[in-house]
Amino acid sequence: MLGSFGSSSSQSHPHHDEESSDHQLRRFTAATTITTTTTTSPTIQIRQLLISCAELISRSDFSAAKRLLTILSTNSSPFGDSTERLVHQFTRALSLRFNRYLSSTTNHFMTPVTNIVETAPTDSSLALIQSSYLSLNQVTPFIRFTQLTANQAILEAINGNHQAIHIVDFDINHGVQWPPLMQALADRYPAPTLRITGTGNDLDTLRRTGDRLAKFAHSLGLRFQFHPLYIASNNRDHDEDPSIISNIVLLPDETLAVNCVFYLHRLLKDREKLRVFLHRVKTMNPKIVTIAEKEANHNHPLLLQRFIEALDYYTAVFDSLEATLPPGSRERMTVEQVWFGREIVDIIAMEGDKRKERHERFRSWEVMLRSCGFSNVALSPFALSQAKLLLRLHYPSEGYQLGVSSNSFFLGWQNQPLFSISSWR
Repeated sequence: MLGSFGSSSSQSHPHHDEESSDHQLRRFTAATTITTTTTTSPTIQIRQLLISCAELISRSDFSAAKRLLTILSTNSSPFGDSTERLVHQFTRALSLRFNRYLSSTTNHFMTPVTNIVETAPTDSSLALIQSSYLSLNQVTPFIRFTQLTANQAILEAINGNHQAIHIVDFDINHGVQWPPLMQALADRYPAPTLRITGTGNDLDTLRRTGDRLAKFAHSLGLRFQFHPLYIASNNRDHDEDPSIISNIVLLPDETLAVNCVFYLHRLLKDREKLRVFLHRVKTMNPKIVTIAEKEANHNHPLLLQRFIEALDYYTAVFDSLEATLPPGSRERMTVEQVWFGREIVDIIAMEGDKRKERHERFRSWEVMLRSCGFSNVALSPFALSQAKLLLRLHYPSEGYQLGVSSNSFFLGWQNQPLFSISSWR
Protein backbone atom coordinates (compact mmCIF):
# COMPACT_ATOMS: atom_id res chain seq x y z
CA MET A 1 0.00 0.00 0.00
CA LEU A 2 1.12 3.58 -0.68
CA GLY A 3 -0.78 5.45 2.02
CA SER A 4 2.40 7.01 3.46
CA PHE A 5 3.82 7.72 0.02
CA GLY A 6 1.58 10.69 -0.71
CA SER A 7 2.76 13.20 1.87
CA SER A 8 2.37 16.90 1.28
CA SER A 9 4.84 18.81 -0.83
CA SER A 10 5.81 21.07 2.05
CA GLN A 11 7.07 18.07 3.99
CA SER A 12 8.78 16.36 1.09
CA HIS A 13 10.62 19.26 -0.54
CA PRO A 14 14.40 18.66 -0.41
CA HIS A 15 16.60 21.03 1.61
CA HIS A 16 18.45 23.66 -0.40
CA ASP A 17 21.82 23.90 1.36
CA GLU A 18 25.34 24.40 0.07
CA GLU A 19 26.61 20.83 0.24
CA SER A 20 28.15 19.36 -2.87
CA SER A 21 26.30 17.06 -5.24
CA ASP A 22 28.65 14.23 -4.36
CA HIS A 23 27.87 14.70 -0.66
CA GLN A 24 24.16 14.72 -1.45
CA LEU A 25 24.50 11.58 -3.52
CA ARG A 26 26.29 9.75 -0.71
CA ARG A 27 23.39 10.62 1.59
CA PHE A 28 20.87 9.53 -1.03
CA THR A 29 22.67 6.26 -1.64
CA ALA A 30 22.87 5.54 2.07
CA ALA A 31 19.16 6.13 2.33
CA THR A 32 18.49 3.11 0.13
CA THR A 33 20.09 0.81 2.70
CA ILE A 34 17.14 0.08 4.98
CA THR A 35 17.99 -1.10 8.47
CA THR A 36 15.86 -2.06 11.41
CA THR A 37 16.98 1.05 13.32
CA THR A 38 15.74 3.59 10.75
CA THR A 39 12.70 5.67 11.67
CA THR A 40 11.84 6.47 8.04
CA SER A 41 9.80 3.97 6.05
CA PRO A 42 11.18 2.61 2.75
CA THR A 43 8.36 4.23 0.75
CA ILE A 44 9.15 7.69 2.16
CA GLN A 45 12.86 7.17 1.48
CA ILE A 46 12.18 6.17 -2.10
CA ARG A 47 9.91 9.18 -2.46
CA GLN A 48 12.72 11.44 -1.24
CA LEU A 49 15.11 9.84 -3.73
CA LEU A 50 12.69 10.52 -6.60
CA ILE A 51 12.25 14.16 -5.63
CA SER A 52 15.99 14.61 -5.14
CA CYS A 53 16.62 13.14 -8.58
CA ALA A 54 14.12 15.53 -10.14
CA GLU A 55 15.87 18.42 -8.40
CA LEU A 56 19.28 17.30 -9.68
CA ILE A 57 17.97 17.09 -13.25
CA SER A 58 16.27 20.49 -12.97
CA ARG A 59 19.66 21.93 -11.86
CA SER A 60 21.42 20.17 -14.78
CA ASP A 61 23.57 18.18 -12.34
CA PHE A 62 23.74 15.28 -14.78
CA SER A 63 26.53 13.27 -13.17
CA ALA A 64 24.80 12.97 -9.79
CA ALA A 65 21.40 12.51 -11.46
CA LYS A 66 22.68 9.60 -13.54
CA ARG A 67 23.95 7.73 -10.47
CA LEU A 68 20.72 8.36 -8.59
CA LEU A 69 18.64 7.16 -11.56
CA THR A 70 20.63 3.94 -11.50
CA ILE A 71 19.78 3.48 -7.81
CA LEU A 72 16.09 4.14 -8.50
CA SER A 73 16.05 1.69 -11.40
CA THR A 74 17.32 -1.11 -9.17
CA ASN A 75 14.55 -0.37 -6.63
CA SER A 76 11.68 -0.44 -9.11
CA SER A 77 9.91 -2.85 -11.41
CA PRO A 78 6.84 -2.72 -13.67
CA PHE A 79 5.84 -6.08 -12.15
CA GLY A 80 6.48 -5.45 -8.45
CA ASP A 81 4.23 -4.06 -5.75
CA SER A 82 2.46 -0.75 -6.21
CA THR A 83 5.40 1.28 -4.89
CA GLU A 84 7.86 -0.43 -7.23
CA ARG A 85 5.52 0.00 -10.19
CA LEU A 86 5.01 3.71 -9.47
CA VAL A 87 8.74 4.31 -8.98
CA HIS A 88 9.35 2.51 -12.29
CA GLN A 89 7.06 4.91 -14.17
CA PHE A 90 8.55 8.04 -12.61
CA THR A 91 12.12 6.79 -13.06
CA ARG A 92 11.34 6.09 -16.70
CA ALA A 93 9.99 9.63 -17.14
CA LEU A 94 13.03 11.16 -15.43
CA SER A 95 15.34 9.03 -17.59
CA LEU A 96 13.64 10.28 -20.74
CA ARG A 97 14.07 13.87 -19.62
CA PHE A 98 17.69 13.17 -18.64
CA ASN A 99 18.46 11.66 -22.05
CA ARG A 100 16.85 14.61 -23.84
CA TYR A 101 19.02 17.00 -21.84
CA LEU A 102 22.10 15.02 -22.80
CA SER A 103 21.26 15.19 -26.49
CA SER A 104 20.94 18.99 -26.31
CA THR A 105 24.13 19.72 -24.32
CA THR A 106 27.84 19.23 -24.81
CA ASN A 107 27.98 16.34 -22.33
CA HIS A 108 28.36 13.81 -25.11
CA PHE A 109 30.86 11.78 -23.08
CA MET A 110 27.98 10.61 -20.91
CA THR A 111 25.88 7.68 -22.04
CA PRO A 112 22.10 7.57 -21.68
CA VAL A 113 20.77 6.17 -18.42
CA THR A 114 18.43 3.72 -20.09
CA ASN A 115 17.85 2.28 -23.52
CA ILE A 116 14.49 4.07 -23.79
CA VAL A 117 14.09 5.52 -27.27
CA GLU A 118 11.41 8.06 -28.15
CA THR A 119 9.58 7.27 -31.33
CA ALA A 120 6.68 8.84 -33.17
CA PRO A 121 3.29 7.24 -32.53
CA THR A 122 2.54 4.31 -34.81
CA ASP A 123 -0.75 2.68 -35.70
CA SER A 124 0.01 -0.14 -33.26
CA SER A 125 0.89 2.23 -30.41
CA LEU A 126 -2.26 4.28 -31.01
CA ALA A 127 -4.30 1.08 -30.97
CA LEU A 128 -2.65 0.13 -27.66
CA ILE A 129 -3.55 3.52 -26.19
CA GLN A 130 -7.16 3.13 -27.31
CA SER A 131 -7.27 -0.36 -25.82
CA SER A 132 -5.86 0.94 -22.53
CA TYR A 133 -8.58 3.60 -22.47
CA LEU A 134 -11.25 0.91 -22.66
CA SER A 135 -9.49 -1.00 -19.87
CA LEU A 136 -9.34 2.18 -17.80
CA ASN A 137 -13.09 2.54 -18.23
CA GLN A 138 -13.62 -1.00 -16.98
CA VAL A 139 -11.29 -1.23 -13.98
CA THR A 140 -11.57 2.26 -12.48
CA PRO A 141 -14.59 4.46 -11.68
CA PHE A 142 -12.88 7.59 -13.00
CA ILE A 143 -14.42 7.75 -16.48
CA ARG A 144 -17.76 6.23 -15.50
CA PHE A 145 -18.16 8.66 -12.60
CA THR A 146 -17.57 11.73 -14.75
CA GLN A 147 -19.64 10.53 -17.68
CA LEU A 148 -22.56 9.32 -15.55
CA THR A 149 -22.68 12.63 -13.68
CA ALA A 150 -22.36 14.67 -16.89
CA ASN A 151 -25.18 12.66 -18.48
CA GLN A 152 -27.44 13.28 -15.50
CA ALA A 153 -26.76 17.02 -15.67
CA ILE A 154 -27.64 17.01 -19.37
CA LEU A 155 -30.82 15.00 -18.85
CA GLU A 156 -31.99 17.34 -16.11
CA ALA A 157 -31.22 20.41 -18.24
CA ILE A 158 -33.07 19.11 -21.31
CA ASN A 159 -36.39 18.26 -19.71
CA GLY A 160 -39.41 16.76 -21.45
CA ASN A 161 -40.28 19.99 -23.26
CA HIS A 162 -37.28 19.72 -25.58
CA GLN A 163 -37.96 17.55 -28.62
CA ALA A 164 -34.77 18.18 -30.63
CA ILE A 165 -31.49 17.77 -28.78
CA HIS A 166 -27.99 18.46 -30.07
CA ILE A 167 -24.92 17.36 -28.08
CA VAL A 168 -21.49 18.66 -29.05
CA ASP A 169 -18.87 16.34 -27.57
CA PHE A 170 -15.31 17.62 -27.75
CA ASP A 171 -13.07 14.59 -28.27
CA ILE A 172 -15.77 11.92 -28.34
CA ASN A 173 -13.23 9.06 -28.54
CA HIS A 174 -15.19 5.77 -28.53
CA GLY A 175 -18.44 7.43 -27.51
CA VAL A 176 -18.92 5.18 -24.46
CA GLN A 177 -20.56 8.05 -22.59
CA TRP A 178 -23.67 8.22 -24.75
CA PRO A 179 -25.53 4.85 -24.84
CA PRO A 180 -26.93 5.30 -21.28
CA LEU A 181 -28.15 8.79 -22.13
CA MET A 182 -29.65 7.54 -25.40
CA GLN A 183 -31.50 4.83 -23.47
CA ALA A 184 -32.90 7.46 -21.09
CA LEU A 185 -34.06 9.64 -23.98
CA ALA A 186 -35.68 6.69 -25.75
CA ASP A 187 -37.71 5.99 -22.61
CA ARG A 188 -39.25 9.45 -22.73
CA TYR A 189 -42.62 9.95 -24.37
CA PRO A 190 -42.59 11.29 -26.92
CA ALA A 191 -38.94 10.46 -27.50
CA PRO A 192 -36.92 13.45 -28.77
CA THR A 193 -34.59 13.43 -31.73
CA LEU A 194 -30.88 13.37 -30.91
CA ARG A 195 -27.99 14.72 -32.90
CA ILE A 196 -24.39 14.32 -31.71
CA THR A 197 -21.44 16.22 -33.13
CA GLY A 198 -18.24 14.49 -32.04
CA THR A 199 -14.71 15.82 -32.53
CA GLY A 200 -11.55 13.75 -32.84
CA ASN A 201 -8.23 13.50 -34.69
CA ASP A 202 -8.61 9.88 -35.79
CA LEU A 203 -11.02 9.57 -38.70
CA ASP A 204 -11.42 5.78 -38.45
CA THR A 205 -12.27 6.01 -34.74
CA LEU A 206 -14.80 8.76 -35.44
CA ARG A 207 -16.49 6.69 -38.15
CA ARG A 208 -16.62 3.55 -36.04
CA THR A 209 -17.97 5.52 -33.10
CA GLY A 210 -20.69 7.05 -35.26
CA ASP A 211 -21.64 3.65 -36.69
CA ARG A 212 -21.90 2.06 -33.24
CA LEU A 213 -24.01 4.89 -31.86
CA ALA A 214 -26.28 4.85 -34.92
CA LYS A 215 -26.85 1.09 -34.61
CA PHE A 216 -27.60 1.42 -30.92
CA ALA A 217 -30.05 4.27 -31.56
CA HIS A 218 -31.77 2.18 -34.22
CA SER A 219 -32.18 -0.70 -31.75
CA LEU A 220 -33.91 1.75 -29.38
CA GLY A 221 -36.11 3.29 -32.05
CA LEU A 222 -34.47 6.65 -31.35
CA ARG A 223 -34.21 9.14 -34.19
CA PHE A 224 -30.49 9.90 -34.33
CA GLN A 225 -27.82 11.62 -36.41
CA PHE A 226 -24.07 11.66 -35.91
CA HIS A 227 -21.79 14.33 -37.34
CA PRO A 228 -18.03 13.72 -37.08
CA LEU A 229 -15.86 16.83 -36.80
CA TYR A 230 -12.46 15.62 -37.89
CA ILE A 231 -9.31 17.35 -36.61
CA ALA A 232 -6.41 16.71 -38.98
CA SER A 233 -3.93 14.42 -37.19
CA ASN A 234 -0.95 15.85 -39.10
CA ASN A 235 -1.40 19.11 -37.20
CA ARG A 236 -1.25 18.35 -33.50
CA ASP A 237 -2.13 21.91 -32.51
CA HIS A 238 -5.24 22.10 -34.68
CA ASP A 239 -7.41 20.56 -31.97
CA GLU A 240 -6.51 23.60 -29.84
CA ASP A 241 -7.83 26.07 -32.42
CA PRO A 242 -11.06 27.75 -31.24
CA SER A 243 -12.10 28.22 -34.88
CA ILE A 244 -13.25 24.60 -35.01
CA ILE A 245 -16.46 25.81 -33.36
CA SER A 246 -17.34 27.62 -36.59
CA ASN A 247 -17.64 24.21 -38.28
CA ILE A 248 -20.42 23.11 -35.93
CA VAL A 249 -23.87 23.32 -37.49
CA LEU A 250 -26.52 24.68 -35.13
CA LEU A 251 -30.24 24.47 -35.88
CA PRO A 252 -32.71 26.94 -34.37
CA ASP A 253 -35.16 24.32 -33.05
CA GLU A 254 -32.52 22.30 -31.15
CA THR A 255 -31.60 22.40 -27.48
CA LEU A 256 -27.81 22.43 -27.26
CA ALA A 257 -25.61 20.68 -24.69
CA VAL A 258 -21.80 20.97 -24.82
CA ASN A 259 -19.67 18.21 -23.29
CA CYS A 260 -16.06 18.98 -22.32
CA VAL A 261 -15.06 15.91 -20.33
CA PHE A 262 -11.25 15.84 -20.02
CA TYR A 263 -10.88 18.32 -22.87
CA LEU A 264 -10.27 21.87 -21.65
CA HIS A 265 -6.82 21.16 -20.17
CA ARG A 266 -5.55 20.70 -23.72
CA LEU A 267 -6.08 24.42 -24.34
CA LEU A 268 -4.05 25.59 -21.33
CA LYS A 269 -0.92 25.90 -23.46
CA ASP A 270 -2.39 29.19 -24.69
CA ARG A 271 -4.73 30.81 -22.18
CA GLU A 272 -5.88 33.40 -24.68
CA LYS A 273 -7.00 30.63 -27.05
CA LEU A 274 -8.76 28.97 -24.14
CA ARG A 275 -10.63 32.19 -23.40
CA VAL A 276 -11.60 32.58 -27.05
CA PHE A 277 -12.83 28.99 -27.07
CA LEU A 278 -14.95 29.48 -23.94
CA HIS A 279 -16.38 32.76 -25.23
CA ARG A 280 -17.38 31.06 -28.48
CA VAL A 281 -19.01 28.21 -26.59
CA LYS A 282 -20.92 30.81 -24.61
CA THR A 283 -22.14 32.51 -27.80
CA MET A 284 -23.59 29.18 -28.95
CA ASN A 285 -26.09 29.64 -26.10
CA PRO A 286 -25.95 26.07 -24.77
CA LYS A 287 -28.53 24.92 -22.26
CA ILE A 288 -25.76 23.18 -20.31
CA VAL A 289 -21.98 22.75 -20.48
CA THR A 290 -20.46 19.78 -18.65
CA ILE A 291 -16.81 19.87 -17.62
CA ALA A 292 -14.60 17.22 -16.01
CA GLU A 293 -10.89 17.52 -15.25
CA LYS A 294 -8.18 16.01 -13.09
CA GLU A 295 -8.00 17.69 -9.69
CA ALA A 296 -4.28 18.43 -9.83
CA ASN A 297 -1.86 21.15 -10.87
CA HIS A 298 0.33 19.54 -13.52
CA ASN A 299 0.76 22.86 -15.32
CA HIS A 300 3.39 24.47 -13.08
CA PRO A 301 6.26 25.93 -15.12
CA LEU A 302 8.90 24.51 -12.75
CA LEU A 303 9.74 20.82 -13.13
CA LEU A 304 10.22 20.17 -9.41
CA GLN A 305 6.81 21.56 -8.43
CA ARG A 306 5.14 19.65 -11.27
CA PHE A 307 6.99 16.49 -10.26
CA ILE A 308 5.88 16.62 -6.60
CA GLU A 309 2.29 17.33 -7.60
CA ALA A 310 2.29 14.42 -10.05
CA LEU A 311 3.93 12.10 -7.52
CA ASP A 312 1.19 12.78 -4.95
CA TYR A 313 -1.53 12.40 -7.55
CA TYR A 314 -0.40 9.15 -9.16
CA THR A 315 0.52 7.63 -5.81
CA ALA A 316 -3.19 7.78 -4.95
CA VAL A 317 -4.14 6.42 -8.39
CA PHE A 318 -1.76 3.44 -8.12
CA ASP A 319 -2.90 2.85 -4.53
CA SER A 320 -6.52 2.64 -5.68
CA LEU A 321 -5.60 0.14 -8.40
CA GLU A 322 -3.64 -1.96 -5.90
CA ALA A 323 -6.60 -2.06 -3.50
CA THR A 324 -9.32 -2.87 -6.03
CA LEU A 325 -7.66 -5.25 -8.51
CA PRO A 326 -5.92 -8.63 -8.06
CA PRO A 327 -2.10 -8.70 -8.18
CA GLY A 328 -1.96 -10.43 -11.56
CA SER A 329 -4.53 -8.23 -13.29
CA ARG A 330 -3.52 -7.80 -16.94
CA GLU A 331 -5.93 -4.85 -17.25
CA ARG A 332 -4.30 -3.07 -14.32
CA MET A 333 -0.86 -3.56 -15.83
CA THR A 334 -2.03 -2.14 -19.17
CA VAL A 335 -3.66 0.87 -17.55
CA GLU A 336 -0.59 1.62 -15.40
CA GLN A 337 2.06 1.13 -18.07
CA VAL A 338 0.26 2.49 -21.12
CA TRP A 339 -2.36 5.03 -20.03
CA PHE A 340 -0.95 6.45 -16.79
CA GLY A 341 2.63 5.81 -17.87
CA ARG A 342 2.04 7.97 -20.95
CA GLU A 343 0.59 10.75 -18.80
CA ILE A 344 3.50 10.64 -16.33
CA VAL A 345 6.05 10.80 -19.16
CA ASP A 346 4.25 13.80 -20.66
CA ILE A 347 4.12 15.71 -17.35
CA ILE A 348 7.74 14.97 -16.34
CA ALA A 349 9.75 14.38 -19.51
CA MET A 350 8.14 16.88 -21.88
CA GLU A 351 8.61 20.63 -21.83
CA GLY A 352 7.29 23.65 -23.68
CA ASP A 353 4.85 23.12 -26.52
CA LYS A 354 5.41 19.35 -26.46
CA ARG A 355 3.68 19.00 -23.09
CA LYS A 356 -0.03 18.09 -23.43
CA GLU A 357 -1.14 17.01 -19.92
CA ARG A 358 -1.59 20.51 -18.47
CA HIS A 359 -4.08 19.88 -15.68
CA GLU A 360 -5.19 22.50 -13.16
CA ARG A 361 -7.45 22.32 -10.13
CA PHE A 362 -11.14 23.16 -10.07
CA ARG A 363 -10.59 26.56 -8.46
CA SER A 364 -8.58 27.65 -11.48
CA TRP A 365 -11.29 26.45 -13.88
CA GLU A 366 -13.97 28.14 -11.79
CA VAL A 367 -12.24 31.51 -12.06
CA MET A 368 -11.69 31.07 -15.80
CA LEU A 369 -15.29 30.03 -16.53
CA ARG A 370 -16.85 32.82 -14.48
CA SER A 371 -14.61 35.38 -16.18
CA CYS A 372 -15.98 34.15 -19.53
CA GLY A 373 -19.59 34.66 -18.46
CA PHE A 374 -20.52 31.19 -17.25
CA SER A 375 -22.53 30.45 -14.12
CA ASN A 376 -22.24 27.24 -12.13
CA VAL A 377 -25.29 24.95 -12.25
CA ALA A 378 -25.70 22.84 -9.12
CA LEU A 379 -25.52 19.09 -9.63
CA SER A 380 -28.60 17.42 -8.18
CA PRO A 381 -28.92 15.21 -5.07
CA PHE A 382 -30.08 12.43 -7.40
CA ALA A 383 -26.82 12.73 -9.36
CA LEU A 384 -24.89 12.37 -6.09
CA SER A 385 -26.91 9.30 -5.06
CA GLN A 386 -26.33 7.80 -8.51
CA ALA A 387 -22.57 8.34 -8.26
CA LYS A 388 -22.48 6.77 -4.79
CA LEU A 389 -24.42 3.76 -6.09
CA LEU A 390 -21.94 3.37 -8.95
CA LEU A 391 -19.03 3.18 -6.52
CA ARG A 392 -20.82 0.81 -4.16
CA LEU A 393 -21.92 -1.64 -6.86
CA HIS A 394 -18.86 -1.73 -9.11
CA TYR A 395 -15.94 -0.62 -6.94
CA PRO A 396 -16.67 -1.88 -3.41
CA SER A 397 -13.82 -0.16 -1.62
CA GLU A 398 -14.06 2.33 1.21
CA GLY A 399 -11.02 4.09 -0.21
CA TYR A 400 -13.02 5.97 -2.85
CA GLN A 401 -14.53 9.19 -1.54
CA LEU A 402 -17.13 11.53 -3.03
CA GLY A 403 -17.18 15.18 -2.03
CA VAL A 404 -19.36 18.17 -2.88
CA SER A 405 -18.06 21.74 -3.06
CA SER A 406 -19.09 24.82 -5.04
CA ASN A 407 -22.05 22.90 -6.52
CA SER A 408 -19.59 20.40 -8.03
CA PHE A 409 -18.56 16.81 -7.32
CA PHE A 410 -15.10 15.52 -6.50
CA LEU A 411 -13.95 11.89 -6.65
CA GLY A 412 -10.86 10.97 -4.67
CA TRP A 413 -8.92 8.14 -3.12
CA GLN A 414 -8.42 8.34 0.64
CA ASN A 415 -7.65 12.03 1.24
CA GLN A 416 -6.41 12.80 -2.27
CA PRO A 417 -8.96 14.42 -4.66
CA LEU A 418 -8.50 13.05 -8.16
CA PHE A 419 -11.30 14.32 -10.42
CA SER A 420 -13.84 17.12 -10.52
CA ILE A 421 -17.11 17.28 -12.47
CA SER A 422 -19.24 20.39 -12.83
CA SER A 423 -21.93 21.89 -15.05
CA TRP A 424 -22.29 25.45 -16.31
CA ARG A 425 -24.60 27.69 -18.23
